[in-house]
Amino acid sequence: MNPKIYPRTNDRQTVYLGAVVDNPLIEVGDYTIYNDFVNDPTQFERNNVLYHYPINGDRLVFGRFCSIACGAKFLFNSANHTLRSLANYTFPLFFEEWGLPKAEVASAWDNKGDIVVGNDVWIGYEAVILAGVRIGDGAVIGARAVVTRDVPPYTIVGGVPARTIRPRFDERTAARLLELQWWNWPEERICRNLRAIIEGRVDELSE
Repeated sequence: MNPKIYPRTNDRQTVYLGAVVDNPLIEVGDYTIYNDFVNDPTQFERNNVLYHYPINGDRLVFGRFCSIACGAKFLFNSANHTLRSLANYTFPLFFEEWGLPKAEVASAWDNKGDIVVGNDVWIGYEAVILAGVRIGDGAVIGARAVVTRDVPPYTIVGGVPARTIRPRFDERTAARLLELQWWNWPEERICRNLRAIIEGRVDELSE
């Protein structure tokens, strides 16, 4: 991974996310970027990863070459007041006040699991990704979408809640890209194929 924080000269709104996150429960693949023109992008973990309490051990995972737009939020399990209770009020969270065991604090919320974002995923402006969601390689999340369920690879979704708008490519092209996994190639091979990648010529990708 390139150790530098800023991919572009004189641009302090875009960062390589892996260079600014140090939480062991957040994994970021090489070249994944975050852009923020409102807040300091180096404060991604503080401003964008919400209700991510260490007691849960839930993870936020990004693949390689993802693009995350300004204000995208990742809403974790501790935001989910349990629906098993007769009350919406999170009594276990205030264990001292109510004389409950501290060890049961996590029973205040429903645990839906990690958020896992594949490779080459584009997450649009102010999109919200909820706990337990998995986003496939090459997917696109529309601006201000609220993603409540898994997104298949190479699928464009949008809306509240997010629904499929259309596939990015035909089935053959998507299958070929998933087979090739260009994001895992060495830099030299990516560079040799960069023009074909940029111009969408999947049949011209080479060794």
